[in-house]
Amino acid sequence: MKFKKLLFLAVFIASCSPSKPIPPNTLVIGIESGPKLLDPRFATDAISSKITSLIYPGLFKRNKNLGLVPNLAASVELIDEKTYLIKLKEGVKFHNGKELTAMDVLYTYQSIISPDSKSPKRSALEKIDKIEINRKYSLTIKLKEPHAPFIANLTIGIIPAGSKELTKKPIGAGPFRFVSYKRGSMLALKKNENYFGGAPKLDGLIFKILPDETVRLLELKKGNVHLVSNPITPSVIPWLEKQASLKIEKEKGTNVSYIGFNMNDPVLKNLKVRKAIAHAVNRHAIAKHIMKNLVSETESLITPSNKYFNGKLKKLKYDPALSRKLLDEAGYPKKADGEPRFKLVYKTSKNPTRKKIAEIFGEQLRQVGIELEIKSFEWGTFFSDIKSGNFQLYSLTWVGIADPDIYHYIFHSKSVPPDGANRGHYKNYLVDQLLESGRREMDPRKRKIIYDEVQSIIAEDFPYVHLWLSVNVAAMSRQVKGFEIYPDESLDSLKRVTLEGGR
Repeated sequence: MKFKKLLFLAVFIASCSPSKPIPPNTLVIGIESGPKLLDPRFATDAISSKITSLIYPGLFKRNKNLGLVPNLAASVELIDEKTYLIKLKEGVKFHNGKELTAMDVLYTYQSIISPDSKSPKRSALEKIDKIEINRKYSLTIKLKEPHAPFIANLTIGIIPAGSKELTKKPIGAGPFRFVSYKRGSMLALKKNENYFGGAPKLDGLIFKILPDETVRLLELKKGNVHLVSNPITPSVIPWLEKQASLKIEKEKGTNVSYIGFNMNDPVLKNLKVRKAIAHAVNRHAIAKHIMKNLVSETESLITPSNKYFNGKLKKLKYDPALSRKLLDEAGYPKKADGEPRFKLVYKTSKNPTRKKIAEIFGEQLRQVGIELEIKSFEWGTFFSDIKSGNFQLYSLTWVGIADPDIYHYIFHSKSVPPDGANRGHYKNYLVDQLLESGRREMDPRKRKIIYDEVQSIIAEDFPYVHLWLSVNVAAMSRQVKGFEIYPDESLDSLKRVTLEGGR
């Protein structure tokens, strides 16, 4: 349905719910769904990760170019291949006034590493053998073996020592501190006057949860929302660009969308079936007509701008004839009565664009004899099903991939939830060996060779159908000054944003 056809309904809905006045100098951000968790040790969904990074800084962070830079860390020294000496910035205060010290870093990492915590980020720190506190602001971390991506994993937010579950009352040391969270409605943050990087220019942030995109964008047009970023349906961008009160910004991103398979499924464990599905999907047509060329087809989770990208991967072709041949060879011949070869269930969220794409997938698979039942759910239910392995097929997007060690988190056989994101239970002994070698190899050139091979094998095994890389889009009021789109969708620039007129 076209965006304009939804305007009347959306205006009616909005008019039935008069908005409360926006506090002075407070930026209102329209989001599709609220965060599931506000504890940096457990937050994995995109919006939870974005918001927790504003509350809890890590020892390091990614800048706009995805380079790794110190955050809470004042310096890091590599004593040998397994030993890191880290000195913290002094005088950093948590939101409750307590000073942040090496003890808090120790507690944060130990609470993640502990098997009892069931943290999905445990694999990021599992190579730690020992943490020694040297002085109040200095600690030494010794690893069990050389681990090339180790520093990149120290972006996890630091929490106060002794903290238990933090979602109800988050306490960090970031630029914004927690005020309140009403699930399904809004989340409020207030600037941290004592932030070690300098207090934000805004007094506060309100994340307004508006699941319906049309309502979100109309609230933006009316001025009740200042900023809306991904996801934005490509077909509505021309309408947004015509609004005099708004401005649109676009930047190439690192978001990789994919179709995931359950490798334990009796049908999908067959490589020829997965390959047939991949060749039945017309990515180019969807990119052109649905995504309005705001995406580019990809064969890898690594972006072309990343030094670890394998540029020699064979491009996946849309080939229905090959798809039918593979299905025949897999033991699922075409049936004379016109019945489907088999039926699969495809899960997605209620996002309109994702639902539309799911319908197109269904039609494309129907052309080769596969019936696709589409089930869409609210984000929380959908994501819970995916994490628990309760699916046959689904589609999601990885955000902010910088280091190739992400392949260990997603595809190593030991990275099944809760120890990682191998939700489809993919197993390949050679891939496991390569991923372990890639973690130990400190020479970037040798790491490149390893991850080139990993990308090649994954492209042939089809645990995923890689779809496309996205262009990040943000629509905002012209009052908003200083907002920058990061490739990984980080909201780090919010600490530098100002509102013209203070509202």
